[in-house]
Amino acid sequence: MTQREEILTGGGVNEVVRVGATVRRPVGPWTPAVHGLLGHLAARGFTGAPRAHGLDERGREILDFVPGVVGHHPMPGHLRSDGALRRLATLLREYHDATAGHTPADDATWYFPAREPAEVICHGDVAPYNCVFRDGLPVAFIDFDTAHPGPRLWDVAYAAYRFVPLTCAAGDGDVDGNGEAALPVTEQARRLRLLCDAYDLAPGDRRALPEAVVERLHALVAFMRERAAAGSAAFAGHLADGHHELYLRDARHVTAHAGLLRPD
Repeated sequence: MTQREEILTGGGVNEVVRVGATVRRPVGPWTPAVHGLLGHLAARGFTGAPRAHGLDERGREILDFVPGVVGHHPMPGHLRSDGALRRLATLLREYHDATAGHTPADDATWYFPAREPAEVICHGDVAPYNCVFRDGLPVAFIDFDTAHPGPRLWDVAYAAYRFVPLTCAAGDGDVDGNGEAALPVTEQARRLRLLCDAYDLAPGDRRALPEAVVERLHALVAFMRERAAAGSAAFAGHLADGHHELYLRDARHVTAHAGLLRPD
């Protein structure tokens, strides 16, 4: 008997469906490397990621369905609590530590190119929409397509941007580009320090964090433009909707307040 497929919301690039206790997603050249990573995480006992179970009869990858609430915009207030932010930081640290001993195949293909120093396997898109919450706290990351070797700071920078969040008010209102209340810069600085403390980020990385956030946002915009130029309808739609303008505005915001946001 064929199981019913349920389309899951939030897939900005891929169509993702639930089939029973599993999720089915399109594959790419990076899928073997990602499945190798997920197998390594399972062997290390890391529970904050789905397990991979090969491909189905339609060539889609089969992953565990992780029960809980995904942090789509607009984020409920309880998912923005200090406790949730601390747990996000410790979960990210646990994930990075679990990947530190993973040696990908020499011919591994990744969605994003590897970055030096390749300290860990970055998730590549640590954001509320790729995080599963239970009882208001993060318990797992999902959508590892963008995983790639890189420095811890590269992942922490994007997580800080998305979870603090390091955004500015859009236009004349007091909301950011996601339609959520833009926090005062002093509150952003406090939450950023909380995240760094919970992750136990190294002193040098803490000093470099604002600039890393800006570099990460500019890299994201460059990637969006590259994919749109290559014919991606999803990324072309993101550009048409002005997503890149939001990221560049937020990058200017972080640059303007880098002194206050530097969590020394």
